[in-house]
Amino acid sequence: MKMKQRAFTLVEMIVVLFIISLLILLILPNLTGQRKHADTVSRDALVNVVQTQADLYADDHGEPARNLDQLVSEHYLTPAQEKRAQTVHLKLVDGRVEK
Repeated sequence: MKMKQRAFTLVEMIVVLFIISLLILLILPNLTGQRKHADTVSRDALVNVVQTQADLYADDHGEPARNLDQLVSEHYLTPAQEKRAQTVHLKLVDGRVEK
């Protein structure tokens, strides 16, 4: 008596791979969008921090800070915050943060 082998057919495997491909096509763009959104929120938060520290500097010294280096040297910003601000191309012009 011959035993029947139990296995997946080629058609079944193709269907499964097709379904997995569709799921990947649906999920991947969403992940990219979430990453961009997180980067935007992070940048906006950094702008708020730098602007707040620039305002504090202006209140304490009676004049606006000229640049980010001045805020770091006076300990209003950490070097890590300055590095991140330079990475996202923030500038300090007349005491205001520009993107």
